[in-house]
Amino acid sequence: MPRQFYPIFTLFLVLLAAGGQLLAQQPPKLPKPSPAGTTAKKPVVKTALGNITGSITLDAAVAAQLVSQPLKITDDQKVSYTISSYQFAYKRIGITEDEQTGKTSPQSDMAADRFTSTPLPAVWQKNIVEGLHKGEELYFFDIIVFDKQGRRFFAPEVKILVK
Repeated sequence: MPRQFYPIFTLFLVLLAAGGQLLAQQPPKLPKPSPAGTTAKKPVVKTALGNITGSITLDAAVAAQLVSQPLKITDDQKVSYTISSYQFAYKRIGITEDEQTGKTSPQSDMAADRFTSTPLPAVWQKNIVEGLHKGEELYFFDIIVFDKQGRRFFAPEVKILVK
């Protein structure tokens, strides 16, 4: 009996294992990546804050007015693009006093965040307008927009140096 049992039992286990493989689910078919050289070109766009594009140096009063303006992304045909998100950094310059000597010295710090709507929130606008002065910087960067097909791409940054 044991002599006949082992080959039959082994055959049963092999068939059982093979049956599990036959009944398993097929993996989902993934879309094939596009061949090299067929990637879609991103549109040539410009980023504007009010009428300002690129990097520029402005007076504090003019820069304070621009803070409340929305970012706009357009191409050469004046087609507007939807902003997915952007980052904004505000380099502030303040004065610190050495408690022992009483001497003051300028010191800068950075306030930054990521936003999904434009213009900047009211609290940011208020804080910037109240304290904006010479030497500070306003920087809109990592601006992600959607093209007509829903693909994301980066738009150019805007940087304002206050004089």
